[in-house]
Amino acid sequence: MADKMAKRKRALVLINKSAGTGKAGADTFDIVSSLAQKGYEPVVYPIIPGTELSSEKIIVEYDGRIDLVLCSGGDGTLNHVMSAMMDMKKKPILAYVPAGSTNDFARGIGIPAQKSRAIEVAVNGMPYAYDVGKMNDRYFNYVAAFGAFSKVSYATDQELKNVIGYAAYVISAVAELPQNIGYSTHLRVEADGYREEGDYLFGAVSNSASVGGMNLFGETMIRQNDGIMELMLIRAPKNLAEFNAVVAALATREEGNPYITYRQVAHVSIQADEDVEWTLDGEYGGAYRNTEISVINKAITLMVKR
Repeated sequence: MADKMAKRKRALVLINKSAGTGKAGADTFDIVSSLAQKGYEPVVYPIIPGTELSSEKIIVEYDGRIDLVLCSGGDGTLNHVMSAMMDMKKKPILAYVPAGSTNDFARGIGIPAQKSRAIEVAVNGMPYAYDVGKMNDRYFNYVAAFGAFSKVSYATDQELKNVIGYAAYVISAVAELPQNIGYSTHLRVEADGYREEGDYLFGAVSNSASVGGMNLFGETMIRQNDGIMELMLIRAPKNLAEFNAVVAALATREEGNPYITYRQVAHVSIQADEDVEWTLDGEYGGAYRNTEISVINKAITLMVKR
């Protein structure tokens, strides 16, 4: 028996009960028993941000001592776990059981929303190496965004999200509509040799078709492991007629539209006249005048559907 236990692989299980509807902890037994049956020795921690039980502090203690990290929480939880793994000398495989309000990353990469199926994929799926974005000194799984509505995901009250889920984002977006229509920031953008300059309403570098529960990009074009991400820039409208034209352009995704830039890029450099606030994977990502975004090809290996 001792020899059998010694041969077991070790899985670090991180549960963020405050994510999404606050029910992530309800699946802990199912997760632990599935891992044990697969031959893992589960080591379980609750994630309590801002304490010694943050994912960053826990993961660094297990560098070189684990074969798998399984986290249950929302997109923000996954961002913290992945970011901590990027600093590990020996990266384990990552598994994810989505328990957030929108779960954009899981939807984009094909992890089921249903908990039992997500646990099955986390334990018995196949490893898939995907690209990670780096913005200055921080990492993101699926989106770095600025401008109108980019604050909605992290500024929306957690209790409201727990009660009504994605509708909370819609309510928050509508509440901020007047100030967001008037948002504009002047930028100079260079992306893989392409350059443009202007006043912008919104911008994003994304590795997912779904951002904030909405499809911004053509899903058939998104590949999470091709070494490139999707750059979208929306120019700030000067009047109501231009605003209506922007909305129409987003709805039709027409090519060559003067209000929207859409390119696949490996590196983006952005200079602004003032600090620009960014969102990373639905959480506040800092404010910068100079921003460098690059793609790290196949940086993390994740369990996905076979």
